[in-house]
Amino acid sequence: MTRPKAILAGFLMFLGLAACEPMPTTGGPGSGGAATVPESVSSIAASYQDLTTARIRPEDGCYWYTHRGPVETTELPLRTTNGNPICVRSPDES
Repeated sequence: MTRPKAILAGFLMFLGLAACEPMPTTGGPGSGGAATVPESVSSIAASYQDLTTARIRPEDGCYWYTHRGPVETTELPLRTTNGNPICVRSPDES
């Protein structure tokens, strides 16, 4: 590889990595406190979700869990086997 191409490749790799942001694992904005998932919720939740990290977000009143994938860790809404979000109150309630 020639020097200009190597510099360009290094710069592009830097830009790709600079766009990554670490996800907060505990606390932080938007994260509710850890919740013990009731049996009624765990019985309707899809099996591929990590219920040990599930918690209720105060902003929307829904359960969210931490998904740790091979590339990134992200927060996802807890869903039923039909794909519906699991909430303790409707989003329009305050």
